[in-house]
Amino acid sequence: MESAGKEGPAEAPGDRASKKDKERSKRQSRRRWRKIKAKALQLIHNMDLRTMTQSLVTLAEDNMAFFSSQGPGETARRLSSVFAGVREQALGLEPALGRLLGVAHLFDLDAETPANGYRSLVHTARCCMAHLLHKSRYVASNRRSIFFRTSHNLAELEAYLAALTQLRALTYYAQRLLATNRPGGLFFEGDEGLTTDFLREYVTLHKGCFYGRCLGFQFTPAIRPFLQTLSIGLVSFGEHYKRNETGLSVAASSLFTGGRFAIDPELRGAEFERITQNLDVHFWKAFWNITEIEVLSSLANMASATVRVSRLLSLPPEAFEMPLTTDPKLTVTIPPPLAHMGPAPVLVRLISYDLREGQDSEELSSLVKSEGPRTLELWPRPQQAPRSRYLVVHIHGGGFVAQTSKSHEPYLKTWAQELGVPILSIDYSLAPEAPFPRALEECFYAYCWAIKNCALLGSTGERICLAGDSAGGNLCFTVSLRAAAYGVRVPDGIMAAYPATMLQPTASPSRLLSLMDPLLPLSVLSKCVSAYAESMRRSVSEAALDQPEDPQGTDSLKNLTLHDLSLKSSSETSGTSELSLSAETLGPSKSSDVNFLLRREDTSEEAEAQDELSPEDRGRGIRATFPKGFRPRRSSQGPTQMPIYSSPIAKNPFMSPLLAPESMLQTLPPVHIVACALDPMLDDSVMFARRLRSLGKPVTLRVVEDLPHGFLSLAALCRETRQAAALCVERIRLVLTPPGTTAPAAPV
Repeated sequence: MESAGKEGPAEAPGDRASKKDKERSKRQSRRRWRKIKAKALQLIHNMDLRTMTQSLVTLAEDNMAFFSSQGPGETARRLSSVFAGVREQALGLEPALGRLLGVAHLFDLDAETPANGYRSLVHTARCCMAHLLHKSRYVASNRRSIFFRTSHNLAELEAYLAALTQLRALTYYAQRLLATNRPGGLFFEGDEGLTTDFLREYVTLHKGCFYGRCLGFQFTPAIRPFLQTLSIGLVSFGEHYKRNETGLSVAASSLFTGGRFAIDPELRGAEFERITQNLDVHFWKAFWNITEIEVLSSLANMASATVRVSRLLSLPPEAFEMPLTTDPKLTVTIPPPLAHMGPAPVLVRLISYDLREGQDSEELSSLVKSEGPRTLELWPRPQQAPRSRYLVVHIHGGGFVAQTSKSHEPYLKTWAQELGVPILSIDYSLAPEAPFPRALEECFYAYCWAIKNCALLGSTGERICLAGDSAGGNLCFTVSLRAAAYGVRVPDGIMAAYPATMLQPTASPSRLLSLMDPLLPLSVLSKCVSAYAESMRRSVSEAALDQPEDPQGTDSLKNLTLHDLSLKSSSETSGTSELSLSAETLGPSKSSDVNFLLRREDTSEEAEAQDELSPEDRGRGIRATFPKGFRPRRSSQGPTQMPIYSSPIAKNPFMSPLLAPESMLQTLPPVHIVACALDPMLDDSVMFARRLRSLGKPVTLRVVEDLPHGFLSLAALCRETRQAAALCVERIRLVLTPPGTTAPAAPV
């Protein structure tokens, strides 16, 4: 025997070549296996629902019979039991999915856009069944092999059986919504007490199975490794948070530590469920801001497009005048933001692929806020490009509580390169420290400043597009509504990616998907909305929200507009008396004015959806009644710390634009929405597009498949996210260059 310190014989060149050949062969074999698996799953997905169910039941029965004959061992018993459960759940789920699929088309925007929460729920259940079908076939083919990994396959089958059971429960909840909602409606509109009962029951469901082995099964495979890394970092950071160890550096290090959660999916799923249910909004703010760390942001920027200009500007809180669109000789005063914090500067980031006229002016340079080395991204060039005819004003997402333009800078640089136009991204103040309406005030102020000072930004302002994602999409709509209320220029169009248009904690089919969504769980969404809406402290701006009840006693809309807009003639000398115009021309609206369903004459077809339900189903109410013998799995994490009661302020159209009266929605410019089919916020987009379409407003809705909420921040991750991000750029280009005009040339 050789001694421990003695070196072995030198490796011959031929041996090294042989090893390389073997490694290459293994890689090729793995690639072939992935292609075969992907092709098999694609064939399964193309099956109709009944064929898939019958195939799954047949395989389950075959595997169940085989393992029942293998003696009294515990493993064989569990395998037999899991296949019996798969058979039971598949047979119970198939007719329920069929009923939803039979009426789902009635809730689409149009025949060319087959998308709504009912379709998404059916698709997700089919994905789970497809995975079980593929795994059942694998077990049937390999169960006699000595290389069959019994424990691994058993754990995966049990996890997906749990997921299928919970999806069956969601399907019954969806049927209750279908029975309770008005024809054509995706959101529940009834008594708030019934909504609370529904949500209280819904949040007791077990969720951990979706965050362990089944994590992200509904999304494109390229997304899943990222989700796994994110979930490991989340639960690891949760442990630090419990010990009061917070901060961005701790959050970042959590992405690369937490080994026990990496090797134990069940432990990770249980901890993920505990965190999403019980930790407060400050935890999510800290974790979501990890991309703000200099090291991570530098890495992201290294992989993004290189731009000539990236400057953080600080806009002083000074009132200024804007011309009215109806009479440019008259002006209206745009006040600085006041809510909660009083007057304070508003931060914005200017991004431009080329250095354009005005962008290196002394006036603009006086507004630059130092970011250390990053400020030097303004590169001097011998020649400046002329001012662009266009400008994009961007509002970032982050649940109203997290992130800044710095988080979204990588894809904004790509936009600047591909569009060849300056982009101004607004860094609004975040909740809970700055709740509604502070963010709206700041975004509106920055938008008006950009119009007035577009020459400094390298633009003539001929056409302006408002663009935003998630919470930023919400703010794009409300900024435009506020611009119309003030009588100033509205944008030429809006591009909103997966926007939130309904900030009440109400149920809808797509929001049922939040039970399994690792990026947007319902309890987290509710905490963010609560932080934005309910942490209200009285201020001058909030006092303007209060209006008396109308004579019928119904609650009126609380309009976030000033009672007195100061109008001045731009040609008059100082000392001339001011004209005054009430911006409350919209008037108080009755509850009937905010019915966000289609008009009565448009709902005859949608009534078919309820006609297909039995009188017993229609009489059960919103609380789900499961079939006899079926019991979903309940959470073991204790009561969920989730705000359920809705704040009255959430009904304000400047917070939930889906609830805006027709007179307000008529003021919106053309709207282009890019949504995700598997996003819990999908129904927000579908119903908002349907409302605009019913009013004859120009609106487009494009729905991307198999991607999660927030895909813009994942644009560099895979081909699918890049294609979805390119679709957003295409929609912005439609705003800037309508059909029949010349599109801006992309920089060379």
